[in-house]
Amino acid sequence: MHAYKKPFRLATVALIATAALFASLPAKAFADDEARRAILELRQQIRQMNEQNTQARLQLADQIDTLRSEVVSLRGQVEKLSWQASGQGQNNAPAGQQSPHAADPQEQAVFDSAMDAYRAGQYKPAADAFAGFLAAYPSSVLADEVRFYEGSSLYAIKSFKTSIQKLQAFVKASPQSPRAADALMVTASSQIELNDLSGAKTTLQRIVKDYPQAEAAETARSRLKLLE
Repeated sequence: MHAYKKPFRLATVALIATAALFASLPAKAFADDEARRAILELRQQIRQMNEQNTQARLQLADQIDTLRSEVVSLRGQVEKLSWQASGQGQNNAPAGQQSPHAADPQEQAVFDSAMDAYRAGQYKPAADAFAGFLAAYPSSVLADEVRFYEGSSLYAIKSFKTSIQKLQAFVKASPQSPRAADALMVTASSQIELNDLSGAKTTLQRIVKDYPQAEAAETARSRLKLLE
């Protein structure tokens, strides 16, 4: 009699345990489904954020590219107007703001040809012409002007690394040049294009510190506020 009761009790215990296990499954499955949905929603949110960030970066890049083209175009127009005014004998600007003039007519003609290309927006030929000028006339009184416009031309054609190298070398060799602060500003712009924000910040701070009275210093202060 007792031999039959023991298996019966064991079977009853097993049945109760099995029932308890099945009773807990729906709740566990429900919790798993909720977790899966939460993970999927989170992944979707991250994907949307990444897409929005990518779109924002592309829009910013487009804006920067447009601004760069406008700045270079405006600079060329200003240079052209200044050149025309000089040709008409309107030389009443302060002496420190006048461009130097080469004594050698041939040397001046080479410079003028390079500047014509720059003012016309032909920046690749201009960059090549300025480089050729420096090779032919390394000690020219126009050398600082040429180095500045060579770096600006390289910036205009998006040769940012080369532009930085050229302009930094120019400023190192001629830190007191009237073009030094402007050269550093173009350098900072190239660094921003390369996403070297730390380098750009350092360059802008140098403009403010070393050339506080230059027109570029005010622009540098504005850029620094944007980078903070």
